[in-house]
Amino acid sequence: MFTNRITARLALVTVLCVAVTSVCAGTIALGSLKDLSIDKTAISLSGLSSGAFMAHQFHVIHSGHVMGVGIIAGGPYGCAEGRYFWSRFDATGLYAATSVCSNTNPYWFFQGPPDVDVSIEATHTRASAGDIDDPAHMRNDRVWLFSGANDDIVPTSVMDIVADYYAGFIDKATIVYEKNDDANHAMITEAFGNACDAYQPHYINDCDFDAARRIFRRIYGKLDPKATSETLQPVITFDQTEFFDTSDRRISMNRLGHIYIPRACAEGTTCRLHVAFHGCKQFQEIAGDLFYTRSAYNEWAETNRIVVLYPQTNAWADNPYFQYQQNPNGCWDWWGYSGEDYASKSGKQIRAVAGMINTLVGSPLLDTPTP
Repeated sequence: MFTNRITARLALVTVLCVAVTSVCAGTIALGSLKDLSIDKTAISLSGLSSGAFMAHQFHVIHSGHVMGVGIIAGGPYGCAEGRYFWSRFDATGLYAATSVCSNTNPYWFFQGPPDVDVSIEATHTRASAGDIDDPAHMRNDRVWLFSGANDDIVPTSVMDIVADYYAGFIDKATIVYEKNDDANHAMITEAFGNACDAYQPHYINDCDFDAARRIFRRIYGKLDPKATSETLQPVITFDQTEFFDTSDRRISMNRLGHIYIPRACAEGTTCRLHVAFHGCKQFQEIAGDLFYTRSAYNEWAETNRIVVLYPQTNAWADNPYFQYQQNPNGCWDWWGYSGEDYASKSGKQIRAVAGMINTLVGSPLLDTPTP
């Protein structure tokens, strides 16, 4: 009965799909996929740039139910909350975020790396208050980190602090940290995108290096060979608005999200769940379908029973005088534009993505408290 329901539903969706792009033109409610069988012990995350900050942040917040994470060019938990010497002279409140945790302030020079103790202290403080899970849950989690030597946006020294952060909670020997002499600030693929050392839209670079494979292998172990593009299922578009208040622009989330469901998962096989967070300027209105169709996640997911969820942000910039307080580049919130509780279970974006996960697993697995 299960197989008939979910397969029939996806068959109907497939009729609405555009064959050229392998993306569905129709939009569904995520709850219509409630018959999927998701292994609740095999939920993982990854991301690039702001998506890497978010993947790490989400991992720390919900470590009790996340078993692994892949981070490409991100920074440590609570990084933007650090107070440094020059912070006292910064009226915007963005000194740490743009000059210490990243190199994105056009009027200043990089002052990092950040202090790992700021992140570790923030973790213990919020865990003690019940705002995030006990970090002891991370003890056996699987972590994969990546940094490119040509990345001036999130320099390697910042990623080194992410490695130091995790070493404070899990065995350092279990952390896989790969560095590439050529790579710039981008999603790294084996055979698609810009030149490896380029920094340009849409931030997917061909480095003869399959980051999606490395992430999945680190988290889930041995993999079967990836699928060919001809054998992939269509990416399904779903309505994200049921997971957040659409009247609140500060959440800066898109009306639409996407999900890839391998054929075996649609036919009733129990599958793992991976959440892939795009980077700044990679949401669909700017980058189209490139992040969720050309990053190689789907090829590996198809043959290895991994459902891939692709939540989407949107730009928020309705006041030209206060854009520094908003989100004009459609980044995930790792510095607080959506609210002071952005790095806790009650954070708006955290609750939205947790709600999506809960819908897919069919139970309130992750806490989603209101502020």
